[in-house]
Amino acid sequence: MSKTTTPSLSYRFSPRATLAALGIRLQGLHLFGPVREQVHINQKTITHTPVQKLYDAFIAVLAGAHGLVEINKRLRSDLGLQAAFGRQSCAEQSVVQDTLDACTAVNVEQMHRAMDEIYQRHSRGARHDYHRSLQVLDVDMTGMPCGPKAAFATKGYFAHQRHRRGRQMGRVLATSYGEIVVDRLFGGTTQLSKALRPLVQAAEHTLALDEEKRPRTLWRFDAGGGSVAEINWLLDQGYQVHGKDYSSTRAHKLAESITQWVDDPRLPERQVGWVTVPPTCYRRPVRRVAVRCRKKNGQWGVGVLISTLTPEEVIALSCQPVDSKTDPSAVLLAYVYVYDQRGGGVETAIKGDKQGLGVTKRNKKRFEAQQMVTQLNALAHNTIVWARQWLSPYVPRIRQWGIMRMVRDVFHGSGQIVFDHRQSIAQIMLNPADPLAKGLAPGLFALLGAEHIAVTLGEI
Repeated sequence: MSKTTTPSLSYRFSPRATLAALGIRLQGLHLFGPVREQVHINQKTITHTPVQKLYDAFIAVLAGAHGLVEINKRLRSDLGLQAAFGRQSCAEQSVVQDTLDACTAVNVEQMHRAMDEIYQRHSRGARHDYHRSLQVLDVDMTGMPCGPKAAFATKGYFAHQRHRRGRQMGRVLATSYGEIVVDRLFGGTTQLSKALRPLVQAAEHTLALDEEKRPRTLWRFDAGGGSVAEINWLLDQGYQVHGKDYSSTRAHKLAESITQWVDDPRLPERQVGWVTVPPTCYRRPVRRVAVRCRKKNGQWGVGVLISTLTPEEVIALSCQPVDSKTDPSAVLLAYVYVYDQRGGGVETAIKGDKQGLGVTKRNKKRFEAQQMVTQLNALAHNTIVWARQWLSPYVPRIRQWGIMRMVRDVFHGSGQIVFDHRQSIAQIMLNPADPLAKGLAPGLFALLGAEHIAVTLGEI
């Protein structure tokens, strides 16, 4: 829909005018530049280059497309949104799919390098002050269901989906910032015990974790990464660790050494206690805490946490008063609470991406194609996190919003995109009836100050 009110100005309606404003900001940052420079897909160019088609897929994900087929509906039909992201037209969805299918293992490695450069340029995690605080990295795996004929699709663990086939995605999250450091795709039977080292090594490269930074870097993981071999490997690299023991049998035996159980005031059904058996199997000193909860059948479910953190560090990470370090019960519970924070870190991030970005809905048969989609998903996640950081000073309530609400409520603010006589965007007029528009308008205007584009409220 477009209208012309003066010979020099033209207007195009967009249901995602706020996302269009963000697109202009991303153009100014040259966010997709490393992908354009480093990813070279061997495919003939007719109308759109291969990288332009990857860009269209990325924009569609930000626009809320849960399947690449939605490119035609969400992006190709929205000329104003295309222009805001620097596109004069949009590739048809089937052509984008063909480009993804043409990707090779070499292209995947090129994409990984480009993603590293983007993260190093724009993220807060890459600029973390290691002298001031620990860099907390959560690592986890999640099932990615797909068709049985897809490459590396095997039976594995997929929550609430027995006999389902699919792949597994491993993620490293810079928890303090909500940013994805690394996303990698694995076969359906791969568990964290096998994926941990490749994920850590990839994150090392992305974050430039040298010998000085590693002692100030905390790896937090569930039982899948808690084998003696994997923990010792992390300890040999100089890292801090905080995770759950892999062996449930060993956990029950170690729990027998507890001389005093302490009730958890946050969860009355949970008790914690210090393991008194010396941790001789580990190459560096660790502390071990047993945690038990009563199961429905009346028996105790037991786990053991393994940590290299000091009491002062866990008190700080669990956001308790500094003087709590003199309280033995508070210190003991702090070790458990620091592990519990995974639920609001990597686990919440994965759930948010499944709901808000539909990461499990875009399935490609070829493994390399799916790896490229995985990287586009990760870039979309980080872009949303950065956008939330930019806009939250103007709309404070979005500071606590997840990925789904950012896509659904912030990026889907309707409005008019105004073009000048050269068909360049001169102004974005947001719909004043949108409850977020009043706060977003000054925030978006501040972001676009260098581009000299006005963002206002106006009649739609």
